[in-house]
Amino acid sequence: MTLPAAGTHGLAVRASTADVELAFDHLRHNNGVQPRYRTRQVVNWINLSTPLGLLVCLIGRAQLEQGEHGLLLARRYRFPLPPAPAFTLGNVILIRLDDEKLDRRPRLLVHEARHATQYAWCIGPVMLLLYALAAAWSWLLTGDPASRNVFERRAGLNDGGYKERPLRRVFQTSTNRRDD
Repeated sequence: MTLPAAGTHGLAVRASTADVELAFDHLRHNNGVQPRYRTRQVVNWINLSTPLGLLVCLIGRAQLEQGEHGLLLARRYRFPLPPAPAFTLGNVILIRLDDEKLDRRPRLLVHEARHATQYAWCIGPVMLLLYALAAAWSWLLTGDPASRNVFERRAGLNDGGYKERPLRRVFQTSTNRRDD
């Protein structure tokens, strides 16, 4: 699955109630979305993760535009948390990067789209807790919240711009320890 750079499609509007109207219109009309992505889109509305993403979009004063595969792209997200260049809530991908920087990371939207599917499978906002636990586990094992985080690994570490870190020395067995 490939997604074009954000800015090359859709209608961008200032974050407001017009965004909510755009989001509902996006849900009501199939717009040629494949059944698997349409199912994800509907499930993420029902499990409230997409409405949560729209609320965060409004708080972060992002500009919402329609993306491919039933996704909504919230461009120019301004709230400082989380510090990632992009993150996903339901079918809403919140993006801090401008078009030029996003063009240099063509797999980032693919990575974030996989997180949208994870929200559908993990009962929406419940994924936030599961993700936090997975990030804590990864940090405990490696000192990095992504390297051993099952959600980041399943979404593609490299696609998300992450580098896999080795296990902390205390967790390495004698056969997988690197020589000092």
